Amino acid sequence: MAERSHARIAAPLSVRLGLSWRVSLTARILAVNIIALALLAGSLFYIDSYRRELLDERYRLARSEVEILAHALAGESASRRAKLLARIGTAQNLRLRLYGSDGRLTADSFDLAPPSFRFVDPSTEPWYQDAARLLDRGMDLLLGAPRIPPYRDPAQHNARAWPEVMQALSSHATVIGLKEAPDQTPVIIAATALDNSGEALLATRNARDITENVRMARQTLAIIVGGALVISILLSLFLARTIVEPLRKLVRATVRVRLGRERAVVVPRLPDRRDEIGLLARAVSDMTGALRQRIDAVERFAADVAHELKNPLTSLRSALENLDRVEDPALHRQLLAVANDDVRRIDFLVTEIADASRIDAQLSRTTFEPVDMTSLVRALVAERQQRGVNGSNETSVHQTGAGPLVVPGDAPRLERVLQNLLDNAVSFSPEGAAIEVTLESTRGKVRISVADHGPGIPRAARERIFERFHSLRPASEEFGRHSGLGLSIARTIVEAHSGTLFATDRDDAQAGGCFVMTLPQWPS
Repeated sequence: MAERSHARIAAPLSVRLGLSWRVSLTARILAVNIIALALLAGSLFYIDSYRRELLDERYRLARSEVEILAHALAGESASRRAKLLARIGTAQNLRLRLYGSDGRLTADSFDLAPPSFRFVDPSTEPWYQDAARLLDRGMDLLLGAPRIPPYRDPAQHNARAWPEVMQALSSHATVIGLKEAPDQTPVIIAATALDNSGEALLATRNARDITENVRMARQTLAIIVGGALVISILLSLFLARTIVEPLRKLVRATVRVRLGRERAVVVPRLPDRRDEIGLLARAVSDMTGALRQRIDAVERFAADVAHELKNPLTSLRSALENLDRVEDPALHRQLLAVANDDVRRIDFLVTEIADASRIDAQLSRTTFEPVDMTSLVRALVAERQQRGVNGSNETSVHQTGAGPLVVPGDAPRLERVLQNLLDNAVSFSPEGAAIEVTLESTRGKVRISVADHGPGIPRAARERIFERFHSLRPASEEFGRHSGLGLSIARTIVEAHSGTLFATDRDDAQAGGCFVMTLPQWPS
């Protein structure tokens, strides 16, 4: 059910992100960096606002200039007016025209003094100026800027040829206009009336510096964006190489591990890298090693199971094959008893093997709860004593210190460990010998020891006894009563509880064996 829910949640996400998942990581890194630079490059378009600000400033300047000059010309003589127009036109790079009340041109600063500016002929300029003008046109088209009408001097020197002059005379206000020179630079036109005399003043200026400033700003930003683009691409390729190449090595190694082509496939650990890729490589390498160990353990376990089951099956087969050929009733009953013993032993082995194979998975899903080990041990010992499991061996429980000893764990599994340890102590203890269970708390750990007065455990065998199907049993014990999995299961359960289980000598130096289990104590 959980898997189906996860699939329903993941499916829309895969649909939404499926396009990006089909693109390589290198392409995505490049795309992310280039998109960010593209947004920065978009600021090139906002230079148009910078141009408008410059034009607005020049509009205000042209309005002030023409109004001040019109006020100065009012009431002056013709000769005085000519001098003012020539001097101011030359000083301010303006062309000043004065129209009389009848609309005829009465004075022109370009006639009174050498022209203060000349329009540039585009055909005489180098090719890169044509490219700059083409770029300006392209920007205007992208931004949807209105087309500026071209500037042309009228054929007739009359006020009616200038709409700005006629509007200024009719409205008695200053009128500002904008035209475009042949080289696509702005021409600012300002017209105003001279008091109520019917005369009008017209001023024109070729503001080429506005176009130059805008182009310079655009060029500077374009160089910055272009340089940043080149650096970003190189850095993106370097970053992609440092990320993608080790990931590809990991992919190739994991594929070879999955296919099982080579047993000794080495998953690169990338020890020189201290970033997330290095952590991933080492995690994958450790995971692969753990999986190999688990596979080896499963293979060994399967081989051990086959070996352990083969003996009783061989005995059972032999008994059943000879059963029909035996006529002696006593031998017949003996063969049936052997067959029954073999069936019971196989059933016992299968039960123990199934439990041993499931225990890891079951404990990994178990939620640990507080377990009072003192109460658990005392209840278990009393229950065994009541059932007579311990025979003539008396089991005593002693706790060092007061208070309950609580550990996080699964109570039935911990009881299983204690059952196995007590069974082992009973089987090795002489008749009437005592078995001591001691509990104590030390350094945040709960220590439980089960000691007997048997022959003890040889030092060389203290680790081997925890191996699966390894059995070091008393000579007097009936064959087949133990599977050789009890101590292995016990250690697996204890280690799943973050504890330890080991065999050692008795603390009092007397003869006998001792198993010590340590578990983390529940925080108080």
